[in-house]
Amino acid sequence: MTPLQPRVVLIRHGETAWSRERRHTGRTDIPLTPEGEARAADLGPRLTGWKFAAVLVSPLSRATRTAELAGLSAPEVTPDLVEWDYGDYEGRTTTAIREDHPGWDVFGDGVPGGETLHQVAVRADRVITRIRAGSGDVACVAHAHLLRVLAVRWLGVDPVSGRYLVLGPASISVLGWEREQAVIEHWNT
Repeated sequence: MTPLQPRVVLIRHGETAWSRERRHTGRTDIPLTPEGEARAADLGPRLTGWKFAAVLVSPLSRATRTAELAGLSAPEVTPDLVEWDYGDYEGRTTTAIREDHPGWDVFGDGVPGGETLHQVAVRADRVITRIRAGSGDVACVAHAHLLRVLAVRWLGVDPVSGRYLVLGPASISVLGWEREQAVIEHWNT
């Protein structure tokens, strides 16, 4: 009999002032809004029944606070789960960036002075390797763009495909398996 493959529960942090304003929030450590805290706390009952072998959390406070409010025990701060470094575009909206660069897309065009998509994918791949080497389901509490890259790398496809996925604040997604094929079981719930 084939052993069960680990599943991954991806949890995007709750709302911040910048996520509400649709600003690119990479390494700036912005706290959750009161609404973000309330929605993060609402995650707890939705996670009832999951037994996690590990809870991996971005080092940024919006993610660690979300994990705490969701009642996830023994979170391990995992630097590879930090959000994309947006460099010169940190704090800017896509609309503002497109005033200077029409049609700009973070997945296709990247960011000056920050990380490349390839660098983000390498970090996501390290997290996936760790998860697949373990035994048991894992929760990852992190950020929208990083989790989108992680999801498509889970599937084994080009990280640019992350542009086709959307994650709302305080959302839950599940990566798993259909037989030996890596799949997305649930997305952005």
